[in-house]
Amino acid sequence: MLLSVAPMMDWTDRHCRVFHRLMSRRALLYTEMVTAPAIIHGDRARLLDYDAVEHPVALQLGGSDPAELREAVRAAADWGYDEINLNVGCPSDRVQSGCFGAVLMKSPELVAECVAEMMAVSPVEITVKCRIGVDEQEPAEILPAFLDTMRRTGVRRIAIHARKAWLQGLSPRENRNVPPLDYPLVHAMKPAFPDLELSVNGGIDSLDEVRAHLRVMDGVMVGRAAYHQPWDMLGSADRLWGDTPAFGSALEVAEAMRPYIDAHLRRGGRLHQVTRHMLGLFHGQPGARGWRRTLSEGASKGGLEVYDSALAQVSRIAA
Repeated sequence: MLLSVAPMMDWTDRHCRVFHRLMSRRALLYTEMVTAPAIIHGDRARLLDYDAVEHPVALQLGGSDPAELREAVRAAADWGYDEINLNVGCPSDRVQSGCFGAVLMKSPELVAECVAEMMAVSPVEITVKCRIGVDEQEPAEILPAFLDTMRRTGVRRIAIHARKAWLQGLSPRENRNVPPLDYPLVHAMKPAFPDLELSVNGGIDSLDEVRAHLRVMDGVMVGRAAYHQPWDMLGSADRLWGDTPAFGSALEVAEAMRPYIDAHLRRGGRLHQVTRHMLGLFHGQPGARGWRRTLSEGASKGGLEVYDSALAQVSRIAA
């Protein structure tokens, strides 16, 4: 059984992952997508460094050149990620122009070549995240064919976003909402490919939905709900494995983040870099508006005193 938090551009950075890890010891966390050329030519420490407390944590790569992906995986191996994932699902304009992401659903043999090169040099498992199809493709035909190609390459774990991606006519934001979800199709892939570990992704907004999907699938990947309502999605997530949650309330999580934030500020970081991921911590709870307002208005310029003021907004009510 696997619960994971999806890789989300501009969101699942190292600060977000530390925050999410506090709430769940078990969930698999993903980095933002990092392109293979960026790792090859860029600042690897900035792109790949993370806190040891984040484990288990997976690196997601973007790319379509087998040789580049091989080199990127070899370089990233020194960082000790628990998994390396190939993005075959992101529909952004930036990804399309680089001929990777969801557009690769049209080139499964190229994906297979990329994965084979990655596997050849990776000390950890190589996995794939995909869509059910793109543009005019027929998902009921494309998805099983794609999974079969991945299986023949040696991939054993795949996360499937249960929406088609429309690369022409829809923005990346619309691609996360407009194409209809097809859970039945994704569920049908499990008996068709019993030897693969398949996770479903897309539109899953509660732990009850997670449990329902886990009756069919090997895993569930949650995205925006985990980001916008982190306590609701992750605060009790470890109960899925029969474990006692690390914290009993969202307030305890906020208080536990204070030492990490203090250390970040002492290193010259900014409060906003951490707290922007925490605005939804008290979603639906008394004091949530004051918490959000205090951090939204003050975190870009203030320090720990702003965080303590935000904590006071919810502490007084909890008391």
